[in-house]
Amino acid sequence: MNLLKKIFGIKDKSEISINQTDKSSYVPREDTPIDEKFTYNFNENGGKFLYCLTMDEVFEAFNNILEENQLDKKDVYCINKQLGDVFKSDDFNFNKATDNSFFLTTCESLIAKNGSILFSSNQIKEKKLNELPSKFIVFATTSQLTDTISEGMRKIKNQSKNLIPSNITTIQDFETEKEKNFMSYGSSTKNLYLLLLEDL
Repeated sequence: MNLLKKIFGIKDKSEISINQTDKSSYVPREDTPIDEKFTYNFNENGGKFLYCLTMDEVFEAFNNILEENQLDKKDVYCINKQLGDVFKSDDFNFNKATDNSFFLTTCESLIAKNGSILFSSNQIKEKKLNELPSKFIVFATTSQLTDTISEGMRKIKNQSKNLIPSNITTIQDFETEKEKNFMSYGSSTKNLYLLLLEDL
């Protein structure tokens, strides 16, 4: 996925924000590589994107998000205790969601075609999206990029063997202020940060 490096002209800085790129004249074609397509569509949906080359950069970006939003680690809701261990924190709230907290999670896949993020009960248990905090921090890797939702579903099936997870859903709308169009009516809007780690 060194294409991301080419797109953004990464030199010394490994953590970048997609919102800083000039997207005025760029529209991905069908044959555009999936990392470019996802980056463009995710940004169009209002997502905030931080590309990291190492876990140290992931931790730094995570702490910057908390600082920017004036939050403490105790304000972070996390269902997955193992993810809490990865982020080296026992301070996260592992019990129940609160109105003022971020939700820290992984995902199943990053869908390039529409810039959405695919989740299942592996990440959100049996909760509805509107039962979770309105702010998400999603930790994902470049190997989780897929072109379509069908490919993402196939990936879930292949990884799950006999026990396919339930509560499979996507989030595509990341701008709370944006007026919803017909296609996104009824969907849950989340203010979302994506921490994307290069692992290919």
